[in-house]
Formats: sequence, structure tokens, C-alpha cells
Amino acid sequence: MPSSRTYRALDPDKVVETIAVLRHRILERFPGAGLGEVCAELLLLAGENSARAERIAGRNVPLRIAILLLLVAGLAVLGWIVRLFDLFPKSADNVYSVLQGVDAAANLVVLMGAGVFFLTRIEERLKRRAALRALHELRSIVHVIDMHQLTKDPSATVSVAGNTASSPARTLSRYEVTRYLDYCSEMLSLTSKVAVLFAQGFPDPAVIEAVSDIERIAAGLSQKIWQKIIILENQGAGQPATASGG
Repeated sequence: MPSSRTYRALDPDKVVETIAVLRHRILERFPGAGLGEVCAELLLLAGENSARAERIAGRNVPLRIAILLLLVAGLAVLGWIVRLFDLFPKSADNVYSVLQGVDAAANLVVLMGAGVFFLTRIEERLKRRAALRALHELRSIVHVIDMHQLTKDPSATVSVAGNTASSPARTLSRYEVTRYLDYCSEMLSLTSKVAVLFAQGFPDPAVIEAVSDIERIAAGLSQKIWQKIIILENQGAGQPATASGG
């Protein structure tokens, strides 16, 4: 029996596998359609991004070692500077020199503190940059999917004006248009799941917001698609189904 932990987080392999199955379904239903190529690209992105998300969630050991060495070197330099001070002055001039040295050391400590803060956050910044770059690709493919469903308009099945010279080709039946739109909705949902892989392993506020933005866009577009599907189903109510399956 699988552990309950299996269902507490998305499994990247399962997400990629689901997209692969969807691609086969699209190619079997609509061989040669551009939507199949878009799904193939989504499958490629899902494989790449699942690996990216795993790397981002992990520790960058070489970078951490380099940062540690820099910090140790900085502390060594600070200790060497402190040793140069005459902590027990014997004259007023020496007291003044010590005070100047203490002021310079305080400024140095502040600068080193700022440097330490920068170095300790550099790994987080690099991870955030990589995650946001990948999420930008996913946001773009969401709009590519939307472009493929734009011309699948249910109003064409009840048009009284006929087609014009610039009208898109209407070669699909009502059932096929419904399946096509359903595939687009599934692709939008799966794109959101690929995006969630980044926030799942790297809960950075900027990354979480970018993932949420993709989810909002995908959900809004999917809602428009399902409005079309409902219209098509209402148009076909009472008529015998011409096909079945996924």
C-alpha cells in the first residue's frame, strides 16, 4: 500500500507521464494537428522543468563551500587588522590613533556584515532567477494554447451569415470541437501543475506569486473554454452522439 506521503506533493514523473498520455490522445484524435505539436513542446518543457525544479530545491554545495571560504578569509583579515591595534596606549597621541583605528574597524565590520548578508543570500537569488525564467516559458505556452482554441467557436455551428474569405476553416464536427477544447483545457491545467513544481520545492514569495499568476491565467482561459463546451453540448442536446472516448 503506498504511503500517504505520496499524495501530499506533486510527483514530477506523474505530471510528465500524464502530459505524454495526453499528447498520444491528441495525436490519435487529431493526427497532424498543431495542438499535438504544442503538447509535445509542453511535454519537453515539463521534463526540463521537473529537473530544474529538483535542482533549485536542492543545495548548491560548491557555491556554499565558496561562500564559506570567503567568509573565513574575511574573518582572518579582520583578525589580522585587530592585532595591529595598540590596545594599551602610553600617550595621548596613541589614544587618538587607537580611536581612529576603532572607528575604521567599526566601518569595516559594517561593510563585512553587508558582504556576509549578500553572500548568504546569493544562492537564493540565483535560484529565484532560474525559477522565474522557467516560469516565464510556462506563461508563454499558456497563451500559445489559448491561441489554438480561439477559432474553435461554437457560434459557427449556428451561423446564418455563412463564411467569408477570411474565415478560418471549419472542418471539425461539434463533437470533435468539444474534444479539441477539452484537450486545450487539460493542457492549461497541466501547465499549471508543472509551474507548481517550482513553488513546491522552493517556497520563495516571488516564485509563489509567479506560480499563482500562471494558475490564475490558466484558470481564466479554461473557464472560457468550458463556456464554449457547454454551448456546444446544449446545441447537441437530444441529438445522438457520433463518437465516444477520450
